[in-house]
Amino acid sequence: MGHINLSETKSVSYERAEIDMGYTNQSLRINLQTTDIIIRPIEKEIKDKFIGGKGYDLWFMWNAVSGNTQWNDPENAVCISSGPLGGTPGYPGGGKSIVTAISPLTGAPIDSNVGGYFGPYKKFSGFDVIQIDGKADRETIVLIDGIENKIKIFEASGLPSDSYEMSRELTQYFDPEKPVNVSVVTAGPGAENTFFGCLNFSWWDAGRKRVRYKQAGRGGIGTVLADKRVKAIVARFGAVSMKTNNPFDLDGLKKVTKSHAREIHELDPKQNRMALVGTTHLVPIMNDHDCLPVHNFKFGSHPESKVIGEEVYEHIFDKGFDGCWRGCAVACAHGVKDFSPFTGPYRGAKVFVDGPEYETVAGCGSNLGIFDAQTILEINFYCDAYGLDTISVGTSIGFVMECFENGQITLDHTGGMDLSFGNRFNALELIHQMARGEGFGAIVGKGIRQMKEIFARDFGSDPNFLQDIGMESKGLEFSEYITKESLAQQGGYGLALKGPQHDEAWLIFLDMVHNFMPTFEDKAEALHWFPMFRTWFGLCGLCKLPWNDIVPEDNNTNPEPAKVVKHMGWYAEFFSSVTGKKTRPEDLISMSEAVYNFQRIFNLKMGYGTREHDTLPYRAMGPVTLEEYDSRKERYDSQLTEKYGMDISDLDPPAKLVALRRKREEQYELLKDAVYERRGWNRDGIPTLETVRRLGIDFPEVVEVLKKNGVE
Repeated sequence: MGHINLSETKSVSYERAEIDMGYTNQSLRINLQTTDIIIRPIEKEIKDKFIGGKGYDLWFMWNAVSGNTQWNDPENAVCISSGPLGGTPGYPGGGKSIVTAISPLTGAPIDSNVGGYFGPYKKFSGFDVIQIDGKADRETIVLIDGIENKIKIFEASGLPSDSYEMSRELTQYFDPEKPVNVSVVTAGPGAENTFFGCLNFSWWDAGRKRVRYKQAGRGGIGTVLADKRVKAIVARFGAVSMKTNNPFDLDGLKKVTKSHAREIHELDPKQNRMALVGTTHLVPIMNDHDCLPVHNFKFGSHPESKVIGEEVYEHIFDKGFDGCWRGCAVACAHGVKDFSPFTGPYRGAKVFVDGPEYETVAGCGSNLGIFDAQTILEINFYCDAYGLDTISVGTSIGFVMECFENGQITLDHTGGMDLSFGNRFNALELIHQMARGEGFGAIVGKGIRQMKEIFARDFGSDPNFLQDIGMESKGLEFSEYITKESLAQQGGYGLALKGPQHDEAWLIFLDMVHNFMPTFEDKAEALHWFPMFRTWFGLCGLCKLPWNDIVPEDNNTNPEPAKVVKHMGWYAEFFSSVTGKKTRPEDLISMSEAVYNFQRIFNLKMGYGTREHDTLPYRAMGPVTLEEYDSRKERYDSQLTEKYGMDISDLDPPAKLVALRRKREEQYELLKDAVYERRGWNRDGIPTLETVRRLGIDFPEVVEVLKKNGVE
């Protein structure tokens, strides 16, 4: 550790704000160019309208950027907030951070919900939200020290290149006696050389005596931070209890926390066993319901899926408590110790792998035709170490593999690498190339949207085929669910504000597994309330899993089982007990509407946010190839005859393919109309002035954006 060299360039002492019912009511802005450190109060109007978390992030970013700001402009701001409920120990999923920036992939606001201790420590150090903007001249470390009440900026040299080593060394550097007091946010070399760099948020695992990690993966926020030459943001804080948030009603908070935690302890072993297998329990469920992505989302199941599912990882995961915040009853952040990579700079060493979770297993496993748990672990490890989003990595490589197998790209383009499905060694080599910014990996690291342009322009690939199979929307790669047979999930992905990410759009389970939305109207209604409720978790600093991954035993007897009404009641009590604002379950959705519509208008400000941007590649709606159609021939034939009333007796397979496509695309456009109307948007997908006024976000600058887009 002696080789680390931090040279302090700025230090500011401050008086730490006392937490008042979940809020510090202060913001912190750090401009890297000028090294200005600015602490300001947060206005009550902003607090009431935007709640915290994602709402605060979006408001501060809105005021930092113009409609012309590009992702790598100095004014692009990385904002981090945790919300009023964030940092409550013991409440399931109570330690989240929400991170935003203008995305390198989409050009619009991106947000990512992440665990680890940083969000709570940052808040308890005195700041509801931090904003990092400008660009540093040299590699920089930012420290927010809530123990000594100082904010420091350092020029750094001698740091390790990858995220794992850097977080470990900085944790020991800033508090060698009590490493549990430190949380580090860092990107890595992959973030510097791709457009889908992630951020690693750390926490100290006292049982294993090591630094652990969760990822803010989506949309390239790590790439933005790396472009600003920030190697790490560090938060330091001491002991935390339920009193630290200074809740309005401590007894009420203890009661609702105990109720929810007790239910999870009792029911998780009977339901998804997340405390043992994490989200890998989804692999067999998705496979059984034809929703597991296989070969670039071509198929929805595979006979070898068992070798990469919960049965395998239950025996591989290290035993012990795996909560990414203190006392979380879900405790799903599992890992594998003493893993030995067989490629790359850690070849032959023994490492600890944080994960994998379902998205990594599906995206970097079945979607690539890789049915080998060890390879998936190695991909997981290197993506984290390099600072790469495993979802974008897996979906991008899946696209490349299908292009390769269909002759759209050749060995001449890939540098001699055979990139057929299942080629695990070359998949790993691509990841190493991405991290170095070299070879064909440098092209893959630009993401699917840019690859489609490059392949068509430079390699002579068929642009229509690329468009149909390139699993991205708004520039963001799909997370790992087959949506062909779920119109609700198609709408969830296509209409999601930031692009096809499951946190806002995870209706696949409710639709395909539980059949909670049998009618067209049910789906349209769900596409209103579901993203609003998921937004609420991002406002408050909470994990979404405890809401509907572990449900009350009598949930199916409720008239609205999809909403898990009992849990909505508990969350309303949680919010009331911390903030002192008497809250009903229905208020949770209304809180979110203002922020959700504001984000849509933010997209509009950046040149997006209209109907044309809510499109999907056709593979998300139906079969692109005859091979796909044939894999579900009985299903598709019956839909054409029974659902759409067609006589297909004289249609050959290509004609059936065309007919089904026409019907599926029509259904998706009708769904758009229904959802826009339900959300209070016009037919172009823009919130109406009436909606904006109803939600109280009719700020002059918001109204001006609407006016520029023909809404008055």
